[in-house]
Amino acid sequence: MTTPLIEVRGASRRYDGGPPALDDATLTVTAGEAVAIVGPSGSGKSTLLNLIAGLDRPDAGTVAVSGTRVDRLGEAGAARYRRSTVGMVFQFFNLLDDLTVADNVTLPARLAGMARGPARRRADELLEVLGLARHAGTYPGRLSGGQRQRVAVARALVNRPPLLLADEPTGALDSAAGQDVAELLRDLNAEGQTVVVVTHDPAIARSCTRRTVRLVDGRIVADDRATAGAAEESAR
Repeated sequence: MTTPLIEVRGASRRYDGGPPALDDATLTVTAGEAVAIVGPSGSGKSTLLNLIAGLDRPDAGTVAVSGTRVDRLGEAGAARYRRSTVGMVFQFFNLLDDLTVADNVTLPARLAGMARGPARRRADELLEVLGLARHAGTYPGRLSGGQRQRVAVARALVNRPPLLLADEPTGALDSAAGQDVAELLRDLNAEGQTVVVVTHDPAIARSCTRRTVRLVDGRIVADDRATAGAAEESAR
């Protein structure tokens, strides 16, 4: 039996005594899968992603990624875990405007201890693959939204993480740029990258994954491995 890359067991999380943001969630993801987590606003999608990323801890249950019990990590351990295991892409890019594109991409590698030369070569390689090589010396504010999100993807991949997490990666983009980013995530998965995407958009789920996990009121209510057309229906 294949050992899951992600194994969430009975995870629950509530904030300030309110109703559960996540309620007894169990999810396994094997290496090489592409999974969309969908559901209405407030359904627990981002909470689940944050538990997997080590940005939050469950009140109950367990979270393990690549053999690491993420729910047991302290702050320093969680930071090391993210540097080595997880690449993250956010809705609003989170690029540093006073750094060039190349410097934004190399930053996680430098924080992980990679020397400047190898870090820059890795950044140049990614920027070339993502069609951004000519923008290496450009500042993010001079790029389109779609280009900035591609820079964010390059930054997330610079340390070769086994897991790529994307939280509403197309939410700040127009439909054309959003589809471009979805196709990029699909292509990365086709090359073997494990991808978990939180999205409210069924078209994005359909474009870049073949498995859809649906949450409602903090609970996983559907987990469908499907063809592209069926995945769209399950996300509605």
